[in-house]
Amino acid sequence: MTTIAVVQARMGSSRLAGKVLEDLGGIPVLAWVCRAAAVIPGVHKVVVATSRLGGDDAIEAWCTVAGIACYRGSEDDVLSRFADITSQEQPELVVRLTADCPLLDPQVCGQVIALLRLTGADYATNADPRRWPDGTDCEVVRAAALLEADRLAVQPSEREHVTPYVRNRRLRYRVESLACPIPGLGGQRWTLDTADDLAFLRRLVGYLPTTDRPPSFLEALAAAEQAGAIEPITARSGAVVAAVAEATTPSAADNQGPDYARSNALLERAIRTIPLGTQTFSKAYTQMPAGAAPLFLSHGRGARVWDVDGNRYIDLVCGLLPVVLGYCDADVDEAIQRQMNHGISFSLATDLEAELAERLVSIIPCAEKVRFGKNGTDATSAAIRLARAFTGRDRVAICGYHGWQDWYIGATSRDKGVPPAVRALTHPFPFDDLVALERLLVSHRDEFAAVIIEPMTAAEPAPGYLEGLKALTHAHGALLVFDEVITGFRLALGGAQEHFGVAPDLASFGKAMGNGMPIAAVVGRADVMAEMEEVFFSGTFGGETLSLAAAIAVIDKMRREPVIDTLWQKGRRLAEAVDAEIAARQLDDVIRLQGSAPWTLVSIADHPTARAAAIKTLFKREMLATGVLIGGSHNVCYAMDDADHATVVAAYRGTLDTIAEELASGDLEQRLGCPPIEPVFAVR
Repeated sequence: MTTIAVVQARMGSSRLAGKVLEDLGGIPVLAWVCRAAAVIPGVHKVVVATSRLGGDDAIEAWCTVAGIACYRGSEDDVLSRFADITSQEQPELVVRLTADCPLLDPQVCGQVIALLRLTGADYATNADPRRWPDGTDCEVVRAAALLEADRLAVQPSEREHVTPYVRNRRLRYRVESLACPIPGLGGQRWTLDTADDLAFLRRLVGYLPTTDRPPSFLEALAAAEQAGAIEPITARSGAVVAAVAEATTPSAADNQGPDYARSNALLERAIRTIPLGTQTFSKAYTQMPAGAAPLFLSHGRGARVWDVDGNRYIDLVCGLLPVVLGYCDADVDEAIQRQMNHGISFSLATDLEAELAERLVSIIPCAEKVRFGKNGTDATSAAIRLARAFTGRDRVAICGYHGWQDWYIGATSRDKGVPPAVRALTHPFPFDDLVALERLLVSHRDEFAAVIIEPMTAAEPAPGYLEGLKALTHAHGALLVFDEVITGFRLALGGAQEHFGVAPDLASFGKAMGNGMPIAAVVGRADVMAEMEEVFFSGTFGGETLSLAAAIAVIDKMRREPVIDTLWQKGRRLAEAVDAEIAARQLDDVIRLQGSAPWTLVSIADHPTARAAAIKTLFKREMLATGVLIGGSHNVCYAMDDADHATVVAAYRGTLDTIAEELASGDLEQRLGCPPIEPVFAVR
């Protein structure tokens, strides 16, 4: 199997012009990369790929002296440059390297090649997700896949860069990633992009045992640690950058007229065996604009996701709010991987249960004891059963959304299959209205076990409301339960009860608790939680360790870094920008933002010429077409960056322009082109 290594090089870096020919330890940086490429196990030939620009003549001249093949092609269409080399050389595999990675380890690159070969993958890398130091990157792609990408890729980011077309179409191509055996290295920067990087690398190579050969990864790591004694590595460059960053930055042109062929085909397959084709009502095709939306996703990085057709989106859904840090967060994923080496579910409890419970008790005001479940419904239902056991009463007063179990869903329009006797025990009451709640409690005096409420949704509670709610609930002998499945780990680390300073008797947490891993908790007063010794709340996977490890990593990161403050800052900045765009088009009566900055609801109202359902369908369709996946809210995550923000605001501009034009036409619904999306049921 013939393999070539192609080193991508250019002189025209905007941050450090001519960097690839800068001296490093007595030889040019490019020489370090080519020397390493030549001894990668399995590589038969090294080619340098540069552009036809005059500034890159120096690269060709160096290659001539060094005896290395040099190919010159399009400056902007780098994919075609690699495809032309592939057609000329006729290899079976192509290794893509970049000339700004002088500490490349040939053995690590050889492992990436072996990973591709032994798994039958079409593409393999050690750079996505970012777990190895930036500057050790290697990508391997089958020649057939690369040439097919050259024929089919049309998006600008898939022409300007070499591998995104293959890497992001994971139903079409098999993709594998080589994990770093040492955790915590993804934030280290060994690449060359700035003058500071060059100074650091020159310091680092002084600690290498020799510069006469390519350093091994462990030699480079030891040298970096020694160099870090002068300038700590972890302090350099700030946040961890996205892997293969140049190919993950959104382009405004990338999602013009997206193709959903594979999504539609996969739906046909899924609905043969799965009701609605998915596991969650709000993720079903019925909640997306028919024929104009992705229906299945393949992977995510940071605040971005890709669908099975390779279309890229800024994700404002974030898995229905669990993904609070971002997809493939290094700290959480490494915690999961470490635990996976020990086991997942055991025959007895593990110390992780106590470790996580202790953390929850330390951060949640009402928490004295804890029990775990797998989703929010587990936790809210456990709280209600506890309240009934503790009080000896049956009725429940509800405000908000509390899951799918009979006790709650029976009081909504989705009550099919719930016995009337169960439905009769649950009573909704309006938010921020103590008079209405008191009237309800008096109507069935001494019969209410619990008042359960989402402490904040579309609006902050009025001053004194939560305090009055607690007093009123206790006056009637009931327990107060806060459903913090959404507000927990988002409004504050300890949830809305910490944010507003009111502690309930019991509370349920979930969603963001595990950054996507399935875990929830019911927490509360020790005397109430003691009922758990008799109340049967028990499941095989309550102590599943991967989710416990993930939740511990989430809490530790939120304590260590300004996650919550950042969610508020990013959410507020986005809401202010969107509010300005709405006002500029005089659409305030139709579209408005409500709620808190970390979780901002997008409220759409009826217009004299169109129903809210039709307007919302148009809104979702247009946002999707410009690269933003959104439901009915801004669920910002910690990984969202300035480029993501700019993409969302630009998408809003175009979408709001279209909505304004269609409303002015007077027949928005008739011109929509698909049925309006009807909500699953109304909660907020």
